[in-house]
Amino acid sequence: MKKIVFLCFLLLLFAACSSNKLDNETALKLLQEKKEYPKVVHEEIYIADPEYAGKLLEKGLENDGLLTVQRTQRLNDVGKPLITFSEKATPYLLPINDEDKKDGIQRVKIAEEVLQDVAGVRTNEDGKTAVVEYKTAYRNISPFAKISQLELQHENTRKATFSNFDDGWRLVKN
Repeated sequence: MKKIVFLCFLLLLFAACSSNKLDNETALKLLQEKKEYPKVVHEEIYIADPEYAGKLLEKGLENDGLLTVQRTQRLNDVGKPLITFSEKATPYLLPINDEDKKDGIQRVKIAEEVLQDVAGVRTNEDGKTAVVEYKTAYRNISPFAKISQLELQHENTRKATFSNFDDGWRLVKN
């Protein structure tokens, strides 16, 4: 009888010690499974806006051979595209929907944000939720990065919230 009680005590102790704690490797694996990275970072180009066309000229995108800006426009051409993209720009042009086409918007790829590693895991006292800090960086930076306000050379620190359910940890909010 003492052996059975001792064995039950050991099993209970073992179960208590092997709690389902979220570690860096598990958090990284769960973030990767969510398939949010790599994430395409894009900008919108307003192809019929004269002010925007001027900004693109200032950034030197026409000199780079990515696009052509029509410098003059007749009165009956108002609202028609001033900006046309070259063959060199084709790999960076993203698909647009009918509403974008109607509004004169073309989305262009700036870069890809990729998941690098998990910096830390902070589990709440109850063990049911955890906040994970992870790092991302920009890769495959396109020539259109000149029009972006983002700091593409720096790493980003992001946070995600995980909850511990009966079947394990799940990403709740990213």
